Amino acid sequence: MKKAHLTVQSNLEIADRIYKMVLKGELVRHLTEPGQFLHLKVSDAVTPLLRRPLSIADVNFAANEVSVIYRADGEGTRLLSEKKEGGRIDVLGPLGNGFPVRRIEPGKTALLVGGGVGVPPLQELSKRLTEKGVNVIHVLGFQSAKDVFYEQECRAYGDTYVATADGTYGEKGFVTDVIREKQLEFDVLLSCGPTPMLKALKQQYGYKEVYLSMEERMGCGIGACFACVCRTGESDTSYVKVCLDGPVFKAEEVAL
Repeated sequence: MKKAHLTVQSNLEIADRIYKMVLKGELVRHLTEPGQFLHLKVSDAVTPLLRRPLSIADVNFAANEVSVIYRADGEGTRLLSEKKEGGRIDVLGPLGNGFPVRRIEPGKTALLVGGGVGVPPLQELSKRLTEKGVNVIHVLGFQSAKDVFYEQECRAYGDTYVATADGTYGEKGFVTDVIREKQLEFDVLLSCGPTPMLKALKQQYGYKEVYLSMEERMGCGIGACFACVCRTGESDTSYVKVCLDGPVFKAEEVAL
């Protein structure tokens, strides 16, 4: 983990209340594992006190730039959405354990499933997998057409399907409906999104190799505060810390 000030290169709204921020600085060269996250200090004032955890969407090592995507739906992320080009942000990272790219063999097919703001970390993951010779399929789920983003970025790396709950864009329904109706075949499933989606994927495809990136509210981001614990299912008192032990887990490691 490193602490550094990164410079805002751009901060644009790309969907309804969804912002893409590009940051630049030497810290970027340490972002080598897709699925890890950054912890951003959103203000120089006393409040909000806590940093905000944001997943890493895309890394440009040549330019020393990293992209993060977030939904502006609270005080902290609203302050982030107001950051201008040239501004400086205090950042901790990379934090957590990401997706196991090294375990997936060339020639295998990986199904990448994202829901809402769980889509961003799949972009860098998709890039790394295709560079390794892994075939990639994406299924992206959103509530409505106004919420859709990163479809074309994913298409650059493999077949991409979009589902919206209200049917205003792509396939109507949920990501699990698309996987079933399109009869998608895969060797390994990697996913990030809301807990109900992850739970459905685990229930339906847990017999395969499945990795889930958990979305939990965090305090410290380094495993000290126990704000983001998740039960393992081994017992009522057995837990893992999403920020430290995850956010990526094998499906059988966590109880949803």
